[in-house]
Amino acid sequence: MFLELTEEQRLIRDTARAFAAAELAPLAARLDRDGDRPAFVANLKKLAQLGFMGLDVSAAYGGSEAGAVAFSVAMTEIARACASTAVTVSVNNMVCEVIEAIGSQEQKERYIPCICSGDCIAASFALTEPGAGSDPAAMVTTARRDGDHFILDGTKAFITSAPYAGVFVAWAVTDRDAPRGEGISCFLVESGTPGLIIGKEEDKSGQRASATCSVTFEACRIPASALMGELNRGFRVAVGELAGGRIGIGSLALGIGLAAMDFATSYAAQRSQFGQKISKFEAIRFMIADAYTELEAARLLLMQAAYRKEAGKSFAKEASMAKLYATEAANRACYKAVQMLGGYGYLGDFPVERYARDVRVTSIYEGTSEIQRLIIARAILDGLS
Repeated sequence: MFLELTEEQRLIRDTARAFAAAELAPLAARLDRDGDRPAFVANLKKLAQLGFMGLDVSAAYGGSEAGAVAFSVAMTEIARACASTAVTVSVNNMVCEVIEAIGSQEQKERYIPCICSGDCIAASFALTEPGAGSDPAAMVTTARRDGDHFILDGTKAFITSAPYAGVFVAWAVTDRDAPRGEGISCFLVESGTPGLIIGKEEDKSGQRASATCSVTFEACRIPASALMGELNRGFRVAVGELAGGRIGIGSLALGIGLAAMDFATSYAAQRSQFGQKISKFEAIRFMIADAYTELEAARLLLMQAAYRKEAGKSFAKEASMAKLYATEAANRACYKAVQMLGGYGYLGDFPVERYARDVRVTSIYEGTSEIQRLIIARAILDGLS
């Protein structure tokens, strides 16, 4: 593996960094505190125009065709400024990738260009249910065939971007008699479809500018052509796409952790106690050294997973390793940053308080740390046999 970024990857990273600094960072605290949906959406459209909504998607459908490594470094730079924007970008990319992977030609041409261009502000990934989070095979949402249509019934939970999504990739049970994890299919459901009901926005601890809602299907009638891929084979698709999504969330967490430590380190170099800068104290220096070392290790794990995905190699284990380590390292880094600021780190006037709230969920969504450990252990043990 060649660890240096290519010229194109550096350009994408630098473009993301410049945009994040100029457009996202100045708004992040206000979006977190007060909310401003028009400003949030406006930045999503600008990112689409820059090519960030389909980074690993074919140019034939409006994507940037830049690859998984470019996606990872872009996510890190965007998350340094605004985690709420970063998670929206990550999910949009996931939706585009799953449509390109298993969608019909008509589905690819209809939906991917719309998401990549920003005409469709966002897209949503509707997999999780109130009783099926870490165990998606336990989903109870159903889709029954009715002539030339399917009728969806059930509720999804924690759906990112639901109020302003133009299209949902939704999973439902299509064969109740199939063995566990089978008999599940994947559908595209457009916003505004009768029977598609968006619940209230959740009052979250962090990433508050990104809307998260329940989504209910009540006798939601969709055309049979909305089926993506093979009937009853959608669960494998979900598992595969989650692996790619873990690279995005790990990269997002890395960006938050770096932002927190950059701010705290700069603060420590300015703050004086006991007659000297607190950066002179060994305790602070150890925090700085440990946090940056862990974040660099996280970056390398993410690069390995992204490289393997881009090269067409197996990457599920590596993505879980990267997601597990990066999110937990970023959580530790953010809490170190708060500690370095002391009482000021607990105040909303300083960004490390927001970073600590934003980073917490990264070790929960797209598969908890505990689920990642199970996936990693299973892959290692399977390798022995």
